[in-house]
Amino acid sequence: VCGEKILLNRIDGQVFAIKDQCIHKGVPLSRKIECYSKGTISCWYHGFTYRFSDGELCSIVGVPESNVIGRKRIRTYQVEEAKGVVFVFIGDQDYEAPPLAEDVPPDFLDAGLAIRGRYQEVQANWRIGCENGFDSTHIFIHKNSELIEDASLMLPLGLVPKNKGAFKMDEEEGRPKGVHDLFNPDTIIPQFEGKVEGEVVLTGAVQNENMLPESISVWLPGCLRVKPWPAAHLTQFEWYVPIDGKRHYYFQFLGQRCANAEEELEFDKQFHERWVEKALIGFNKDDVWAREANEDFYADDTGWLREQLFEADGNIVQWRYLADKHNRGIQKPEHIR
Repeated sequence: VCGEKILLNRIDGQVFAIKDQCIHKGVPLSRKIECYSKGTISCWYHGFTYRFSDGELCSIVGVPESNVIGRKRIRTYQVEEAKGVVFVFIGDQDYEAPPLAEDVPPDFLDAGLAIRGRYQEVQANWRIGCENGFDSTHIFIHKNSELIEDASLMLPLGLVPKNKGAFKMDEEEGRPKGVHDLFNPDTIIPQFEGKVEGEVVLTGAVQNENMLPESISVWLPGCLRVKPWPAAHLTQFEWYVPIDGKRHYYFQFLGQRCANAEEELEFDKQFHERWVEKALIGFNKDDVWAREANEDFYADDTGWLREQLFEADGNIVQWRYLADKHNRGIQKPEHIR
């Protein structure tokens, strides 16, 4: 994650995370897992042994009296679990992770909201993924999706913002920071007729009954919320997690408010039997394809200068302003400390 190799272990119900690299000769500990006690891992090469809880070099198997024992440590990462998801804070080691509630979209942590999800690897920079999700006119690539008829979606070919009031920025201290598209007749006009030189060449799905969503928003550090979607009782959350500069993990979650275990069981059934195939894979495969097609243009960073934005990209511009204003700085590589 973010260019760092991380090893995780669940001990007595709690997940711990350490850097997957021995401090002695730099080999990956995961190359051959050797754990001789519940709370430690030993390097397969020379026996350097570390505690998962604090990363301390607590022993060296076969060299028990070494002077470096207790004086060196491997990097550890702050971990928190919520909704069946493991969150690992990749910020600088001397930076205390903020409360998780500040780094996830509103609603995600709500009691009573059941969450189910999946993930895949995408061959594109995470920023391309994030902007693809929030790009209001990229709806054009979904015009032939099977989800349109399956969920009876009234899907336009484009969304045209009428003014700057089409977007809202949330910047309150101590709360998640994000940008909203505000979907209402005074701010955004859905376009159901596609024209070339004045002639109608395509028509969007205007005949269907469900005009969704009511709100699309993107949140730091890089998560989309589509509400409601892909049905009136569901909310979709998406994370675009950097692996390195050219790849990201695409995490997709659906949330549904459930009053009891029976409702959650039915949601789980619908998630796996319908929504994974029809929505998260079937609909969003167009997004994955588009991101990977976009990677070459931005790969050398000149694409951010050469791109030609237009009026409908106003929400993307606002997202860039937000990220520039509220980012937590550039992570310092360990070798320059």
